[in-house]
Amino acid sequence: MQESGFCCAGCSYVYRLVHEHGLEGYYRIKDEITAPADSAVFQPRDFSWLETAQRDADAAAKGATPELTLDLQGISCAGCVWLIERVFQQQPGARDIFANAQIGQARIRWIPGEFVAADFARKLQAFGYILGPAGETTPVLESRGLVKRIGLCAAFAMNIMLFAFPAYFGMESTFEYAGLFNILTLLFGTLSFLVGGTYFVGRAIRALREGAMHIDLPIAIGVLGAYIGSVYGWVAGAEHFMYFDFVGSFILLMLIGRWAQVAAVERNQRQLLSRQPKPQRVRLADGKSATPEQLAVGSVYFAASGQNVPVESRLESAEVAFSLASINGEAEPRTFRAGQRVPAGALNISRSDAKLVAQQIWSDSLLAQLLRPAERVGARQVFLEKIVRGYLVGIIVVAVAAGLGWWFTTHDASRTWSVVTAVLVVSCPCAIGLAFPLADEMATIALRTRGVFIREGDLWSKIGRIRKIVFDKTGTLTLETPVLQNPDTLDSLDATSRAALHHLVRDNAHPVSQCLLENLLSRPAASPQRQPIVDMSSAGEVRETVGQGVDVSWGGHTWSLGRPGWRGTVHGDRTTNNEPLAGVEFVRDGDVLACFHFLDTARPDAAAEITELQRQNFSTFILSGDRREKVSALAGQLGLPAAHAVGELTPQEKAAWLAEHAPDDALMLGDGANDSLAFDRALCRGTPVIHRGILEQKADFYYLGRGIGGLRALFAVNHVRRRTQIWVLIFSVAYNLLAVGLAVVGLMNPLVAAVLMPVNSLITLGLVSSGMRRAFATKG
Repeated sequence: MQESGFCCAGCSYVYRLVHEHGLEGYYRIKDEITAPADSAVFQPRDFSWLETAQRDADAAAKGATPELTLDLQGISCAGCVWLIERVFQQQPGARDIFANAQIGQARIRWIPGEFVAADFARKLQAFGYILGPAGETTPVLESRGLVKRIGLCAAFAMNIMLFAFPAYFGMESTFEYAGLFNILTLLFGTLSFLVGGTYFVGRAIRALREGAMHIDLPIAIGVLGAYIGSVYGWVAGAEHFMYFDFVGSFILLMLIGRWAQVAAVERNQRQLLSRQPKPQRVRLADGKSATPEQLAVGSVYFAASGQNVPVESRLESAEVAFSLASINGEAEPRTFRAGQRVPAGALNISRSDAKLVAQQIWSDSLLAQLLRPAERVGARQVFLEKIVRGYLVGIIVVAVAAGLGWWFTTHDASRTWSVVTAVLVVSCPCAIGLAFPLADEMATIALRTRGVFIREGDLWSKIGRIRKIVFDKTGTLTLETPVLQNPDTLDSLDATSRAALHHLVRDNAHPVSQCLLENLLSRPAASPQRQPIVDMSSAGEVRETVGQGVDVSWGGHTWSLGRPGWRGTVHGDRTTNNEPLAGVEFVRDGDVLACFHFLDTARPDAAAEITELQRQNFSTFILSGDRREKVSALAGQLGLPAAHAVGELTPQEKAAWLAEHAPDDALMLGDGANDSLAFDRALCRGTPVIHRGILEQKADFYYLGRGIGGLRALFAVNHVRRRTQIWVLIFSVAYNLLAVGLAVVGLMNPLVAAVLMPVNSLITLGLVSSGMRRAFATKG
């Protein structure tokens, strides 16, 4: 269901919730670009870890005000901070909160015995923000360090210009303050080098030790050449060697370029939790709790509703429904009976606890393998390394040749060194140090407007190598929950019936219940202004008949939701097309009030987008753990060859397929734990889901919303970025031919260099801004 004017049901629901709570001010101060609210706002989430953390904080406070520091997913701007603070203030017992959008954390304080942290977390989740345990250490943001360097270097650069410019405008060396001005120029130039220049020099040295030609190497050479030459000129009293104003301005510009590149990626990273809750503790048969690591073969334990089975186990309960979607891609739940083995990672979607006997230890569990973090190796930027190598070779050859030429011609060591210094100074790598990072930053922002969020900066160096795009099926090409085919049926129900239906589906992890809950909460008819509020406090406990449905007694009636014919009389055509999720009846005292039809279908734009990707010469594949016939049927709908759709794969088989067929040119797209091992094998990784706590930390990017159009936008924006960088390179070559040519023939001096550098930088920035403008207009 897509509410008019909104990209998805989640955004529609959050928009209505904001207005119902009187928080409309959020829309006046939020960023222009915000991530859409995904289906996480509707799904039950376990906050038992937070209840434990609050109890521990209360005990540790010893009468003082307890507090907790938590990670906060989804926070991105001042509007988010404002909204979170207002929601917190509405909670009983809340004292104060400090939400930090820069590092994605919140510190809360409360009155013991009155405030319930888990209730606050659930309320925030409804608004699209997810609380998680704080990371082991406070995130260290490179951009914050760069901001400090930029502030100091800006002050140093302005002071250098202040004391250097009088000499350009005729100040005589005999002027009484000329010596002081030169000393101050040296001082501020040295400070600028120590604060900003050493950042690039240090990184360049580390890259050389690793055998890489890093972008910082030409910047470091330019900075060192200009600074060393300037110090020599100051000591020797030769003003034509002194380029301190160039040193200060150049370092400042390079730092600004680097900050722009880093900040854009960090902003997307901090919208995710830095550390996910550990696998949940399970309740043992003796009433105690245990971590998955403490389970031994033969341990008897209980998996609560909504909890994953940590290790392969034998079921002791009579019947329990489990979802295997996150480990093998099966869309429909499966009913297990006593004595059957339940695989690790299966999600209990029944309303009652499942009694199980562990058949393996945690370290041997499939779930442990899927949750195990993989070491990430940064990609080398081959294209950029070629440019850096060519730049260095060219400048060094020109500098040596010019030096030799001037020495043999004049035998004047001072003049020769002056020319060599001028060549090293004016051969400005602005295209590499300023324009390339700025183009990356603008590309990252352009993709945010399309719902694509880059979280690893080295993605740009890998996109051009992608030739194969590999999709998981369930939750990636299809939506997370089945699609309700007749949502208007909900509008025909009166307020009492809607309240009863909501009571049956809330806090229920079954995909059908999740779909109905999403539609109930997001449709306008659910608004209190449109429907009277119905008190459900007297309703009995919801009962479940595994494999059939749920029912509850309330208001003198028995309400049920389940398979056709389970509790209701015959109601029209019950044809289900052999799909288990196709028909569900909502019944009151045996009378069918509504029959809901569902379909596990592809995302709305999947067929068109895959066709366009194929037209652009990308080979597309589906790798799924779901049944072969279902995978083949979906491939047919999307126009994929049968050989490009492989079903019934284990997580290990997915990874092996990538290793064999696409070892170094595949983009893997997945959403569940069963894609984790394949992610480790792929060149690039992307995910449409950021609330499960597995793949988002491995992904190079994530994309939100109901469609997959952001993928094509990713390639289109990268095309614009590369073309812009090529034009900047062409201009840079032309500029360096002019500037270096003037230096070689001896016509360069500090004044000319001071004029050329800002002119070059402004033109370079203009080229980037003009070229990248198309990235904001492109539709892929």
